Amino acid sequence: MTGYSPTTALIVVDVQNDFAHPDGSLFVTAAPRILPYINSQIDHATSAGALVVASQDWHPASTPHFAKDGGIWPVHCVADTWGADFHEDLIAPTTVVRKGTSGEDGYSAFTVRDAVSAAEAPTGLGRTLSERGVTDVYVLGLATDYCVKETAIDATRYGFSAVLLADGIAAVDIDPGDGARACASMIAAGVAIH
Repeated sequence: MTGYSPTTALIVVDVQNDFAHPDGSLFVTAAPRILPYINSQIDHATSAGALVVASQDWHPASTPHFAKDGGIWPVHCVADTWGADFHEDLIAPTTVVRKGTSGEDGYSAFTVRDAVSAAEAPTGLGRTLSERGVTDVYVLGLATDYCVKETAIDATRYGFSAVLLADGIAAVDIDPGDGARACASMIAAGVAIH
């Protein structure tokens, strides 16, 4: 059982239609399986007075992040579209951190990275957590091998104790084993796995 309290936060990463719904442009096939667990953790965290934060990709229609504009990804999570909306079955948190809003790569809920220069900038999540007195974060969501990994690793970089909730993640696995390798990277960065 997780130890939620007012000094903990649950970070729900990118449970959006383009990733979590079968009609999404970057559907993660195991996403429907983990949604009930994610909702149960949101309930537990809320009941314990923990802060629940959802990250949300929120891209412009054209960005160097997309393959059509020179990046690697199909168009996804374009601002104010169905694909960018949270999945209808998700208990959507009231605190939301949007990322990639100006065309940056938005893998981590804590930082965005310019797709051309690679310059990093904070999203404001670290400040929000610190202002709330949060010391420990739990991370789950989509996808293990990208945004979940970067969010969990950044949490440790920002000085938080981070725990990955393994029953609430699913990987893209473009190359077989990507999800497992992402978990190994998180462990190496000091993230605990529960």
